[in-house]
Amino acid sequence: MNEILTIGGVSAKALAEAMGTPLMVYDQAALEKRLNEFKTSFVHSEFETQVIYASKAFSCTAMLELVKKAGCGLDVVSVGELEAAKHADFPMREIVFHGNNKTPYEIRTAIEYGVGSIIIDGAMELDEVIKSAVQLRKKTPVIVRINPGIEADTHQYIITANIDSKFGVSIYERECILGMIKKIHDCEYLEFQGIHIHIGSQIFGIDPFIAGIRKIMEFISDIEKAGYPVNVLDLGGGFAATYTEKDMPLPISLVCNHILLECKNQKDSLGVSVGKIMIEPGRSMVAEAGLTLYTVGFIKQTANKKYIFVDGGMSDNIRPALYGAKYRCDAAEKMNAPKTEKVCVAGKCCESGDVLIEEAMLPKMEPGDLLAVYTTGAYGYSMASNYNRLPLPAVVFAKDGKARCVIKRQPYEDMWRLDTDTQINL
Repeated sequence: MNEILTIGGVSAKALAEAMGTPLMVYDQAALEKRLNEFKTSFVHSEFETQVIYASKAFSCTAMLELVKKAGCGLDVVSVGELEAAKHADFPMREIVFHGNNKTPYEIRTAIEYGVGSIIIDGAMELDEVIKSAVQLRKKTPVIVRINPGIEADTHQYIITANIDSKFGVSIYERECILGMIKKIHDCEYLEFQGIHIHIGSQIFGIDPFIAGIRKIMEFISDIEKAGYPVNVLDLGGGFAATYTEKDMPLPISLVCNHILLECKNQKDSLGVSVGKIMIEPGRSMVAEAGLTLYTVGFIKQTANKKYIFVDGGMSDNIRPALYGAKYRCDAAEKMNAPKTEKVCVAGKCCESGDVLIEEAMLPKMEPGDLLAVYTTGAYGYSMASNYNRLPLPAVVFAKDGKARCVIKRQPYEDMWRLDTDTQINL
């Protein structure tokens, strides 16, 4: 008898029958465990520590409620993500506001809402933050993002700290950075908290984190010698998730321990005054807890490939087409069947690049079978689109044999709800 995949104690077949496909399913217990693992691992007797969830990985009210319950902070990168946090009644003082091109409206809104910190990405942005803070007469904590020039061994699209990255101010622009910090100190409505770095995503080893800490701590020492105490060091994210059998992330507890130990060693060695360490995991919190269920449609044999077509694709998971992301999959209703066929899993979008998995070993598949693609919990739904006018999928949380819908499937009429024919008065 064929074994059926279960998520959170709930049958994949039952979920698909109840909710349709494509369907994103999260194991809620796995989410809670991961949040708790970060929260309990990132603790040190000599530092205040804070774990901040990078909500761009996956955001909805139910997810933000889990983050809040776990006692973690929140990273937002747009006023949309900030409004989502407000809707979820997330504590504003626990939010950091990122982004390399924040609009004046976004900056003003962040200040009005009283976010915990605005991450300053450049000199021009600082001027806009000063302008808004002065106009609003509201004390605003800020952190300056520095590009440390450390390149993690990952895809070029998710390296964030090479010399020409669009993020942050280069560590080699010392006078610019010191000038920015002086401006912050000179503004009565800004509070300089510290420094932020982020070296990339999907980092499997310890060495890139250690290299980043050493380099930025030396720079912090230089800043403090210039007369500006640095209390906060935000190390960003970058923690890896398991997508394929080749991926072997280190245990979160081990990575956190090494990061905090190195921070302590560098603080003692350099005599800096850093008192608080922050991290911003996103992908590593939610990726592995989520999967996507698809229904197999047509099957096609070409000269060199056997295609298994599914009822979703790059519209609900752009990552394979965007930067060659790799995934694993299973026949959700044939879990114990021998995997005898090598197939290409492709989506229904009108693009040759709409391929979810280039090569997968599966049992013999038939139209109507369920396919589960693993580790889609990060940057699946959040990067989904209406390409080809495909509706966004529903999202379900499953736990202890029960399931709840946390995002409804987008109705077709929603895609033309904003269409109009209104005269513009110029």
